[in-house]
Amino acid sequence: MKEENHLHQQSLLHLRKIQLQHLFSPKKLNSATTYLFFFAVAYALGFLSSYTIIQQTTPQLQSPPQTHISDSELFRFNSTCADPVPSKLVRQTLLDRLFNGSSPFDAFPPPHAVSLLRQKRIKGWGSTGAVFETLIRRVKPRTIVEVGSFLGASAIHMAELTRRLGLKTQILCIDDFRGWPRFRDRFRDIKMINGDVMLMYQFMQNVAQSNFTEVILPVPFSTGSALAQLCDLGVHADLIEVDAGHDFHSAWADINRAYSILRPGGVIFGHDYYTAADNRGVRRAVNLFAKVKGLKVIPDGQHWVLA
Repeated sequence: MKEENHLHQQSLLHLRKIQLQHLFSPKKLNSATTYLFFFAVAYALGFLSSYTIIQQTTPQLQSPPQTHISDSELFRFNSTCADPVPSKLVRQTLLDRLFNGSSPFDAFPPPHAVSLLRQKRIKGWGSTGAVFETLIRRVKPRTIVEVGSFLGASAIHMAELTRRLGLKTQILCIDDFRGWPRFRDRFRDIKMINGDVMLMYQFMQNVAQSNFTEVILPVPFSTGSALAQLCDLGVHADLIEVDAGHDFHSAWADINRAYSILRPGGVIFGHDYYTAADNRGVRRAVNLFAKVKGLKVIPDGQHWVLA
């Protein structure tokens, strides 16, 4: 019995050996086993490589470095301008650099605009306040820069004052002459052609009708780019009026850039010191600028003067 069991076990071992030899035969290794082996290796390598890529490309959340910013950096505007151009050369400098050497009033108005313009359409706010004559008498400016001109009411008033006082003054009027959104709700007589309002042409018409084409010169660009250009050209002013954007950021930028082209002994002033915006608009910008520069704000009705 024991011998029979031994023979049976021997037979099973022999059969198992044959089966194993058959499974790992070269033919089998070259087919199913080999395929499974390489599939497993490729899968493992693919998984490891994708994991590495994810690790490399996934952004690591890091806290930004702690950087100290001084107050002066928050209030920094370009304050280094070119050497001042002599006052008598200011107009020609701008004609050469902005208008190819000729006056924008030459052959004005162009034929296509004649029927679109009123003979004279002057409108402003606080444009004839006493502050204008007070400052012009005091400063006796050779160059005035007006930031925000609209239809030219205050520029024409200042031209009349300088002529009456016998001053040879150039008045540079910075404005993009686009008005503001929906301004034509109040000024429907200012014509619009293909989305372009005739505001600059009407401004020029007002200047021409007032006989000040040799005194007043439009600078038809945004206040920021125009003031930066004057700084680069060395065009400085003895008297600057800021009356463009009435929100804080616009007024703040205009005052800072305008101050950089103010001649020593000159005066900067503006309008809308008291408005519905209260201390969130022009007044906030004026007061903050005065505090930073160590100046004093002198209110004059709706106007403000820095001293």
